[in-house]
Amino acid sequence: MIREKILELLAEICDTDEVIRNPNVDLFDTGLLDSFGTVQLLAAVSGQLNVDVAPTEISREIWDTPNKIIAYLEERIG
Repeated sequence: MIREKILELLAEICDTDEVIRNPNVDLFDTGLLDSFGTVQLLAAVSGQLNVDVAPTEISREIWDTPNKIIAYLEERIG
């Protein structure tokens, strides 16, 4: 459930389904996600998954691909 929801949110925020086709794509290096998009994602994760993640908890290295974001959130939720 988390995987599908995150991929759906990323596709909407990044305005492309590339994140679904290639969940190992580097979101920042390709320009698919920027700091504003990251804030949008954090707000969506909080609102839709009920998981609060502070911007200070993450870094580009931790959240640079859809798969890494999913793994991070799955670990947080347990």
